[in-house]
Amino acid sequence: MFNSDLPGRSGPDACPGALQVHAAADGGLARVRIPGGAVTAGQLRAVAAAARELGSGVIELTSRANLQVRGLPLPPDACGGAERAPAEAPDFAARMAAAGLLPSATHERVRNIVASPLAGRSAAGGRDVRPLVAELDRALCARPGLAELPGRFLFALDDGSGDVAALEADVTLRPVAAADESEAALLLAGADPGLRAPSGAETAGLLAVAEAFLAERAAQGSRAWRLRELADGPAHVAARAVQLEPRLRRSAARPPEAYAAETGADGAGFVVGVVGQRDGRVALAVLPPFGRLTPAQAEALAAAAGDGAGEVRVTPWRTVVVPDLTPADAGRWRARLAEAGLVADPASPWLGVTACAGRPGCAKSRADVHADIRAALGDPRPDADDSRDAVRSPTDAGRIPAHWAGCERRCGRPHGRVVDVVATTHGYRVEADGVSRAFPGAEQTSAAVAATREGL
Repeated sequence: MFNSDLPGRSGPDACPGALQVHAAADGGLARVRIPGGAVTAGQLRAVAAAARELGSGVIELTSRANLQVRGLPLPPDACGGAERAPAEAPDFAARMAAAGLLPSATHERVRNIVASPLAGRSAAGGRDVRPLVAELDRALCARPGLAELPGRFLFALDDGSGDVAALEADVTLRPVAAADESEAALLLAGADPGLRAPSGAETAGLLAVAEAFLAERAAQGSRAWRLRELADGPAHVAARAVQLEPRLRRSAARPPEAYAAETGADGAGFVVGVVGQRDGRVALAVLPPFGRLTPAQAEALAAAAGDGAGEVRVTPWRTVVVPDLTPADAGRWRARLAEAGLVADPASPWLGVTACAGRPGCAKSRADVHADIRAALGDPRPDADDSRDAVRSPTDAGRIPAHWAGCERRCGRPHGRVVDVVATTHGYRVEADGVSRAFPGAEQTSAAVAATREGL
């Protein structure tokens, strides 16, 4: 049921951007939107240089497939750790604009678009949605009223593999059936209200949903940041969207399993290792521990991209994909990136482990969760068996993800079924499927987490 007093909704959405940065305990935090997760080798090098020269040298991958840079300078009166202490980072913003990563000052925080990372390349996905990502980004920035979207409103473009559809974005474009591009479904907050966009009207349909969300939010007198927070949001927003865009039509709603049955998609999006492409080339997917890159690692990824298409794909699962490599180049770069500290081994214990910033980056955190995880899991650069093929997510391997959080806010928690590891004043609390257990130290906690992930 809709709650007009949503937690944390006492004012405008304060998501950081490249122009407005968040005042964290370790300095300014800037977020750079990269629609579809696509970033060129040159752009990645620009972010790496800015992190090294202006920040603390930490580049974070977000669950919306964006990039964050930590430790930027703040004005003396900025309140560290405060939720609403925005500051400007003119030097950082200027660099991002020069790199082509800041095309709109008014819309930069609403350019949240995720897409299937291997769209146009994977045998699991039928439709190449990459052109639609660019089209949607341009059209979004061209509509002044959509600058009012909350920074958490999320567009998703699924190629039919079901990977980003599983994220239950505010609006998801997904093929209705395999090998049929005559129309696509528009899923709202993960639900199918029967809204369909014909070929050629996909971008108009996505933007109509965004405009309908803003109109319905105003009609309900809501401060909602996400469509699912509105009362009967999918039904009301779908009805408004059809009125705004006459090319949209209503059809019978379909359950998620119907899409999987027709497209052959299983919804698994998390892979590491070498992944075959349908053109004979391969993609290399690696996992940065904690979803964090050093400038040196970012530059190594940019160098690897030079042997492919000249770009990398950041994914919502905090991995990085280098597409369009030859098998020989992929094998060589897999070894080099693993040596740089990026996880390329599908058997690594680091797979499926995520964490918030923790101490010292967050003033609210009760623990240095990164140090505790490293003590438990060891060096992320084990002697990898490079003969292993890529595997699906930890869920498919019998393990579900585990998220370590320094406080009850659980920032950065991935979508779906997760083992929650929450720091307390006396250790950690491990929660899974309604069962909660407390442990005094990180070592006991880690052992319990490992057993829980395998047992669920």
